[in-house]
Amino acid sequence: MRDYYAQRAQSLEQVYQKPERQTDLREMHERVREVLKGQRVLELACGTGYWTEKYAPLASSVHATDINQSMLDIAGTKTYPAGKVTLALADIFDLPDAPADAYSACFAGCFWSHVKREEQVAVLSKLSKGAGKGTMLVLLDNNYVEGSSTTIARTDLEGNTFQFRMQEDGTRVAIVKNFPTDSALRKKFGALVRDIRIVRNEHYWLLTCILK
Repeated sequence: MRDYYAQRAQSLEQVYQKPERQTDLREMHERVREVLKGQRVLELACGTGYWTEKYAPLASSVHATDINQSMLDIAGTKTYPAGKVTLALADIFDLPDAPADAYSACFAGCFWSHVKREEQVAVLSKLSKGAGKGTMLVLLDNNYVEGSSTTIARTDLEGNTFQFRMQEDGTRVAIVKNFPTDSALRKKFGALVRDIRIVRNEHYWLLTCILK
């Protein structure tokens, strides 16, 4: 997964240019900006900084992280308010414990769908330590929409679904891409968070909750 996205850095934002998604995407821009307004944000898997650039003007501060330096290099070219955004390498699966009161919110855009079902509880526990208990968690991802989404190629024994993606060198790889229902999200998150709220439009969903 890391190698695939490292190769895709220059073309990653093409997924946000699909004409049929623009109305729904603009709605989610506004929702993310509103929910992160005034927050001290730890952003995970920030990629090229697409979402960082959208909400940073209204946040109190942003520490945006990604596992790939090629992504951060692009994120560093985006326009942010002076002195408000820092960028750093970080592995979501190996986050250091959060300094006391460092963050009030944790955000990840189009990340959760790439977490295998059997790893999700462990990841939520790591987020609680990495962002801090009591921190608001905000996850945004996309729905499966026939004709707009890449076709699901297979499903494994754990129920994870996979899509075939083309790398820049022309090779084809299978990428985990899950599309959870509201009930599945609530069931998975229930014991580890509180105050779950989920909003969906046709192409995207947004979940907010408080990490325990």
